[in-house]
Amino acid sequence: MRITGVRELSVRLEGNIANSLVNFSEHTISLVALSTDAKRNGKPVVGYAFDSIGRYAQSGLLRERFIPRLLAADPAELLDAAGTNFDPARVAGVLMRNEKPGGHGDRAAAVGALELAIWDINAKLNGEPACWTLARAAGRTLPASASDIRVPVYAAGGYYYAEDGVERLQAEFRRYQDLGFTKFKMKIGGTSLANDIRRIEAAIDVVGSGAALSVDANGRFDLSTALAYAGAMEQYGLRWYEEIGDPLDYDLNRQVAQAYPGRIATGENLFSNQDVKNLVLFGGMRPNLDVFQMDPGLAYGITEFLNMMQTLESHGFDRSHMQPHGGHLINLHVAAGLGLGGCEAYPGVFQPFGGYAPGCSLGEGYVSPTDAPGFGLEQKTELQPYLKQLSFNH
Repeated sequence: MRITGVRELSVRLEGNIANSLVNFSEHTISLVALSTDAKRNGKPVVGYAFDSIGRYAQSGLLRERFIPRLLAADPAELLDAAGTNFDPARVAGVLMRNEKPGGHGDRAAAVGALELAIWDINAKLNGEPACWTLARAAGRTLPASASDIRVPVYAAGGYYYAEDGVERLQAEFRRYQDLGFTKFKMKIGGTSLANDIRRIEAAIDVVGSGAALSVDANGRFDLSTALAYAGAMEQYGLRWYEEIGDPLDYDLNRQVAQAYPGRIATGENLFSNQDVKNLVLFGGMRPNLDVFQMDPGLAYGITEFLNMMQTLESHGFDRSHMQPHGGHLINLHVAAGLGLGGCEAYPGVFQPFGGYAPGCSLGEGYVSPTDAPGFGLEQKTELQPYLKQLSFNH
């Protein structure tokens, strides 16, 4: 069994929205397809995946370094001991040959996209949803039907728009409530503290309490601003205060954690197990309270994510406090398969990747994957035209 071809497509995100630092109208994502000589139902098994939302495509890195490296490998080197599946850890090892330690950045997302596609292939080889394949790798057992799995989910939105206002924010969250969401997240830091407090209060008027609302500063704040926001927001009992300062400023995170009694969340911009270890050792994160949001599509894939999970658990943190960033089908399967605390969703933004396939059951603050083999990306209506462009049948 071997990989016979690899294709990559840079796909532009739809929409003109912004957080406190970034306008997403220019952002792209690398969508990849890996074809194999294995067949199911008379057709070659093809694995699909993408890096993740909120960065840029890695077309150059993929085409110049990582795809050639993968195709040049000895096919047997990519397989598990039984030779019946691909070994994601071995694949990641091949992709990282001749790469120095550190310097993660876009390299981590390029490798992540290819490594995730390997998990999609393995699940399809086994004729099962990817969450089952992931659960088996983690020594877990899931219900016989993926639709019986219920993953806590929250709706991420509340961005800054060109014509912004609290009425628009409130209308957005009401739409999410109508879809079946009970927990929500909004952006802060893109305007004055006073105006953000008005936005938070307007959102709480809709969602019912601060415990249903998280806020995300997207790494914008210095320490004094972070503490000013913390002091102003403490009265609302928010669900969490996310990505407060630069993701590698562990001392800032530690000082906020010491001053702010509420939950904090971070990790989406940490791309290696070593980064996560440093966060645990020096960032002041509190077991049984704070939330980790590492994203496999940005961090070398699920193999590295499993290493991160082991690091957290070895330092007294529970996987129920892991909620991957991303808001898409791949991380829904990651959360379901590994028994994590939940995942986010982008029901109104970041198409064609954000949100879930129509067959995913959503209600009362929970979402269930479908029984489609793999990650089920082929079921997502908005993605189908792009998957067709990557088809190996033309």
